[in-house]
Amino acid sequence: MTFINPGQHAETQARTYLEQQGLQFVTQNQRYRFGEIDLIMRDNQYWVFIEVKYRSSTQFGGALNAVSTAQISRIRKAAEQYLQTHKINAPCRFDVIAINGADIQWLQGCF
Repeated sequence: MTFINPGQHAETQARTYLEQQGLQFVTQNQRYRFGEIDLIMRDNQYWVFIEVKYRSSTQFGGALNAVSTAQISRIRKAAEQYLQTHKINAPCRFDVIAINGADIQWLQGCF
């Protein structure tokens, strides 16, 4: 029997959903010592840095409430590093995909 990590499954689910919305996949799980970016995609001219949050239910505030201020700061630093490392000079935005059970919410440009 194979164990599927709920976080990995949520990232796959988010990627599929965003590709269906017309975004192009670039990479995932981009790690730096100070933070990680779950998904990096392109939406026309925009580079989109996506945080994926999964909760099995909304009982304890749901997936959206799981994005902390400290985490936002780490994601911004990681995105800045990615852009510098890859010499990308283009507009970017930060999105959140919140998955609560089977419900998917996509917040664009939320931080």
